[in-house]
Amino acid sequence: MDPNILSIIIGAAALIAGLTAGKFLFAKNTRKKIEEAEFQSQSILKEAELRAETIRKEKELEAKERFVQMKSTHDKEVFEKNKKINDTENRVRQKEQSINQKEVSIDKQVKENEVIKENLNRQIELVNIKRTELEKHQEEHIRRLEKIAGLSAEEAKTQLVESLKHEAQTQALGIQQEIIDDAKQKANKEARKIIIQTIQRTAAEQAIENSITVFNLESDEIKGQIIGREGRNIRAIEAATGVDLIVDDTPEAILLSSFDPLRREIARLSLQRLVADGRIHPARIEEVVEKTKKQIEEQVMEIGERTVIELGIHGLHKELVRMVGRMRFRSSYGQNLLMHSRETANLCATMAAELGLNPKLAKRAGLLHDIGKVPDEESELSHALLGAKLAEKYGENPAVVNAIGAHHDEMEMQYVISPIVQACDAISGARPGARREIMQQYLQRIKDLENLAMAYNGVEKAYAIQAGRELRVIVEADKVTDQDSDRLSFEIAQKIQTEMTFPGQIKVTVIREKRAVNVAR
Repeated sequence: MDPNILSIIIGAAALIAGLTAGKFLFAKNTRKKIEEAEFQSQSILKEAELRAETIRKEKELEAKERFVQMKSTHDKEVFEKNKKINDTENRVRQKEQSINQKEVSIDKQVKENEVIKENLNRQIELVNIKRTELEKHQEEHIRRLEKIAGLSAEEAKTQLVESLKHEAQTQALGIQQEIIDDAKQKANKEARKIIIQTIQRTAAEQAIENSITVFNLESDEIKGQIIGREGRNIRAIEAATGVDLIVDDTPEAILLSSFDPLRREIARLSLQRLVADGRIHPARIEEVVEKTKKQIEEQVMEIGERTVIELGIHGLHKELVRMVGRMRFRSSYGQNLLMHSRETANLCATMAAELGLNPKLAKRAGLLHDIGKVPDEESELSHALLGAKLAEKYGENPAVVNAIGAHHDEMEMQYVISPIVQACDAISGARPGARREIMQQYLQRIKDLENLAMAYNGVEKAYAIQAGRELRVIVEADKVTDQDSDRLSFEIAQKIQTEMTFPGQIKVTVIREKRAVNVAR
């Protein structure tokens, strides 16, 4: 055989054998990969099932926790609603008792009036009998005169008429004077009775505002954090709030001293937040004070709304409602202004009802009579005229406007409720312990001290602290230089010395601080 042919046959055989072996190996590898893929898919499925089971259990646990939270919230809301319902029921019950007492009193008065009417009828009958007897005596007297005097009936009649006329005029003048005196006595007695009944039916507290608030601490260790390194924290608080912080040996307490109750409340709430947070440094202090001021504004509105709702006054303008809320943080001669206004409103309503007038209108005027003491901006007008101007601006009834402006005789009284508001204002302020004249003089001196400093250009804030013994003046760094600060301090001290009367001495401190603030975003 030809060697070439043999080699071709051998090569073909070898090729066939190689192809067969390769096909066998490829099939084997393919089966192996398929088996590995199936194994991996089964493993992935098992892992997915385990993970799905874990996720399901977690979701069930979250759902249970959310259910518990929602149940707790719901229970709390139900408890609060039940509490409000109980309070409402108690108020309704009290009102029912009051109405029952009034009904008993009215029934008693009706019975007394019936007895008086019966006595009056008897007296009228007696008067008629006496009158008849008097006419008979007069006729007999005339006959005797005619017989004795020998006069004609006409002449005797003329003389008798003149005599009786003169006597009647004399008696009439005496009776007229007696009636006038008796009417005056009865009028004064009735007026006193109405005023006394009005005062007795109005329960009033003797609340005196102080100029110091005590801030309680959990431990004395917090005092160090409030003071800060070299006193920087306490200086930052005083500069931001205008309140003097007194840290002494009193255990677990810090005194907040300021003549302005609003400042003291801002300082108290700010300290409360800072102590609860634990981060006390100047930047944080300023941030918390700003937030607290916004919170106080919301609280002021809430107090005003609650006050008008409790007094049953409707349709009051929102600005007037806010001013009513601001009364909570003001005092008049040491007497809380909101308590004084509420008391005056209740007195006015009771007195107006006794006199047969509109009690709702009188109550409205009594509540608003001192709104001129809490304006947003200082004015040269007196508080009565300023209050009348504000009430007129916000659409109040002309009778209310006149009552506000006339309660210190600065306007002419044109409506009946005006003297009622004036009288009730005096009743509320004249109660023993209601006001303190010395306290009001002190507060006015502190305000005058701050206003004196604010009159200078470049002054941003002015706070009188240490019971008026120190005046801190914060100036704008862009408008006042360091040299100007020295001059300003000297000028303010000289002006205080020449224009004001004060005990001891007053330290004037001018603070100039430059701050550069940018925000990295």
